[in-house]
Order: sequence, then structure tokens, then C-alpha cells
Amino acid sequence: MNLHWYDWVGLAGTVLIVLSYFLLQAGRLHGNRLPYQLMNLLGAAGVLASLWGSFNISVFLLELTWVAISLYGIARSLGGGRRAGDGTL
Repeated sequence: MNLHWYDWVGLAGTVLIVLSYFLLQAGRLHGNRLPYQLMNLLGAAGVLASLWGSFNISVFLLELTWVAISLYGIARSLGGGRRAGDGTL
């Protein structure tokens, strides 16, 4: 198997997304806090970069949405909206 740089970046992104989800389920991270959101943002960006080698529209749209939601969460965490964790949806 011959892996290129974009394959390694995509694998790292996948690991970040799965690790963040595991840590959330294990109670080690909180979904409305910056570390979780950054892990998801960087993970999605890594998977997007992996598409450099072989484009897939479904994965592109999924990861682009993941990036947008992560950016929204980061903006809320940094005070760009209602306070994160205030009990509202």
C-alpha cells in the first residue's frame, strides 16, 4: 500500500474525530467546550484534505457540514452567541 501525504492527513483526521467522540462518551470531554469542538474541526479538515487524492462528493459534503457545525460551536464557546452550556438547545 502506497500512502500519500493526504492519506496520512485523512487518517489523522479520522483518529481525531473518533477519539473526540470516545472521550465525549467516556465523560472526559464536554460537547460544548472548545477542546471537543477543535478536535472535530481539525478532524473534519483532515478528512477533507484526504479528498485531494480521490474526490467523493458525499464525504466532501459531510465533512464540510462537520466543519461548519464545529465553527458554529466554537463561536458559541467563545461568546459569539448564547453561552455554551446554558441548558438551551
